[in-house]
Amino acid sequence: MRAAPSNGQPGEVRQTYDQKLEFVLQRAAKVFAEKGFHRASIRHLARATGMSLAGHYYYFQSKDEALFRICDHVLRLILETFEERAKAIDDPRERLRLLVFTHLETSITHMQEMKVLSHEAESLRGEYLARIRQTKKRYYDGMLAILREIRGDRRGNGRGLRLAAMTLFGSMNWVYTWYRPEVDGDAKRLTDFILGTFLRGFLAPHPNLWPLGDRGGARNLQSFKGAGSARRVAMKRPRRKE
Repeated sequence: MRAAPSNGQPGEVRQTYDQKLEFVLQRAAKVFAEKGFHRASIRHLARATGMSLAGHYYYFQSKDEALFRICDHVLRLILETFEERAKAIDDPRERLRLLVFTHLETSITHMQEMKVLSHEAESLRGEYLARIRQTKKRYYDGMLAILREIRGDRRGNGRGLRLAAMTLFGSMNWVYTWYRPEVDGDAKRLTDFILGTFLRGFLAPHPNLWPLGDRGGARNLQSFKGAGSARRVAMKRPRRKE
């Protein structure tokens, strides 16, 4: 974002406020990521930004509000960026690719915020928690709709589809714990790998190798265990002397 001119026009004042808010959000996220929400105080947040308590209260009235603003900001950044980019895309696979790319791109550039969202969002209470859960549900429902369209049949309904969505979210949400740009590459490379791995399982003809309640599957599993035991016995059996 360009630096705001100092001629005092309303649009430029808004831009200056948004720039400062972005800075305050980043510093607050760093505090929460390092200390955890419950151990951090409003003084810690103010100290991290170099502002007085009075100056800090101009942006956040409480640390609960600070946590809400961090979580809300990064969630909406993913959703609104994706929705704007996806307006002209009809192919559901391409929309899913774009969604995964947008999530990973945001994760890479907002590591602290994503950590706070993953670990601290449920520390919120009342309306703040309700609003974050509502935005998360909007995100979840949007992914579910894309997956259902890709699958294109009844196998995509119900619990199986939920498991698929949660598996993909799980792959994306924890990138901040292991990502190393010099080894793992950029958001496009991560998208290709994570989405490719996911779709090979999601679109497989038989996603459940041994479905629950399938006797044949149970027999296969028992045979697998038995074969493993046989191999272990064979490894321990002494060789016959010639």
